[in-house]
Amino acid sequence: MPEISRFFGISIKMFYDDHAPPHFHAEYGDDMAVIEIQTLLVMGGELPPRALGMVVEWGAHFRKELLEDWNLAST
Repeated sequence: MPEISRFFGISIKMFYDDHAPPHFHAEYGDDMAVIEIQTLLVMGGELPPRALGMVVEWGAHFRKELLEDWNLAST
């Protein structure tokens, strides 16, 4: 699974040809969450509140690019 970003110890990854809806994986230490790109809601897993806040803010800033990455990975 390619890492597409890393900040403050948080790793953002996206699987090639993954299941819908468009989402990314965020890992922080031993915690992991799957985040839907359109809504930025947690689809599964969990992160500490502070890390989740940073991931959601990051996702809002890069939503367009994340959707482009998703489309490229799913074709």
